[in-house]
Amino acid sequence: MIRPLCLVTLCTLAAPAFAQEIDCANAMAQMDLNQCAYDDWNEADADLNLAYGQVMRLLKQWDADLPEGEQGGAAALKDAQRAWITFRDKACEAEGYAMKGGSAEPLLVYGCMRLLTEERTAHLTSMLEAYQ
Repeated sequence: MIRPLCLVTLCTLAAPAFAQEIDCANAMAQMDLNQCAYDDWNEADADLNLAYGQVMRLLKQWDADLPEGEQGGAAALKDAQRAWITFRDKACEAEGYAMKGGSAEPLLVYGCMRLLTEERTAHLTSMLEAYQ
């Protein structure tokens, strides 16, 4: 009976540590730096998803205006995006090998993912601006 009580007590005491905000502008601990890099990548990924959705809507409009046998822009974008995700993930995995197994490996991987995601977002945004 004592063990479950100790576990509950330990979890309760640790809970506030998980709820603390990280000041990414002043982060120094590797765990905090990794979390900040992850958060930056997630923000970039949200921007990418927005841009992708906008371009996808445009291509679906184009497809709707084409004869059935000539449609395929939306499918091509979907295939390209899937291929790009595979490229991004593998390229960043490779970059992570500079710190393979170390505590800074996630920092390198998420930094790479953020950079490539921002580049892809810029490409999709420029495509949208050029053809809208």
